[in-house]
Amino acid sequence: MEWIDFATPKSVSEAVEMMASKGDRARAMAGGTDVLVQLRGGRRSADLVVDMKEIPELNELSYSAQNGLTLGAAVPCYRIYQDKAVIDNYPGLIDAASLIGGIQIQGRASIGGNLCNAAPSGDSIPPIIALSGVANITGPNGNRQVPVEDFCTGPGQNVLQNGEILVSLTIPAPQPHSGANYLRFIPRNEMDIAVAGVGTSVLLDASGQNFVSARISLASVAPTPVFSQAAGDSLAGKAVSDEAIQEASEKAMADAKPINDMRGTVRQRVHLVGVLTRRTLNNAIQRARGG
Repeated sequence: MEWIDFATPKSVSEAVEMMASKGDRARAMAGGTDVLVQLRGGRRSADLVVDMKEIPELNELSYSAQNGLTLGAAVPCYRIYQDKAVIDNYPGLIDAASLIGGIQIQGRASIGGNLCNAAPSGDSIPPIIALSGVANITGPNGNRQVPVEDFCTGPGQNVLQNGEILVSLTIPAPQPHSGANYLRFIPRNEMDIAVAGVGTSVLLDASGQNFVSARISLASVAPTPVFSQAAGDSLAGKAVSDEAIQEASEKAMADAKPINDMRGTVRQRVHLVGVLTRRTLNNAIQRARGG
């Protein structure tokens, strides 16, 4: 049996010091629903596991119309989908937070941990990308910010350097006439890994009949979550129509680079991207119109 030290820092600076002391042999733990399973299964190894649950900044969940949403990296999913400010302002985030695992998992699992795990199938990542989320990182060299679409660098890999931790995510306050949605396709009804997933956000003009802008992101169809900028940009300035939505879905399909595996084929996944892009766009439009 491998010996692993366990530490519970009470501040960001203490956590950074601990992480830096072990370099790439340290593992941060937000909820533990990924990293503990990986350590036990031998997929990852560590000399030190640093539990982030006792750090105030990593447990912050706050919203203001000026600063938007601050979501600490260790905030469990159940707090997100039970928070009235998040329910009222970020239904697209609720879509994902309520899908991750089952009730027991949601009591521990965090959006920040889901992002750091960097699985291409991570359900929370596409909606955060669609909502223009930013990762707030602290390490031995200070603080830095990274757009969430740039955070994942490969399957299970991210931009965090030795000693760095994800402190929080910042999501801008929603603008009037905006809406977002996340949907995935899974073989079973619950607690499964997405064969494909799509998160979208739209901003409409005051009439609700024209796109001002849109952002579209894909899950489970590439080595990392995909920000399909071409798909979102194709909608800007156009009237809301089936034709415009179809064009965006085709551009999203073109950005998908999936593989064949036991959960789905390349052909199926590309087709699903088109279907889910159209559905999430229509749902986001309905929400933007107050539906």
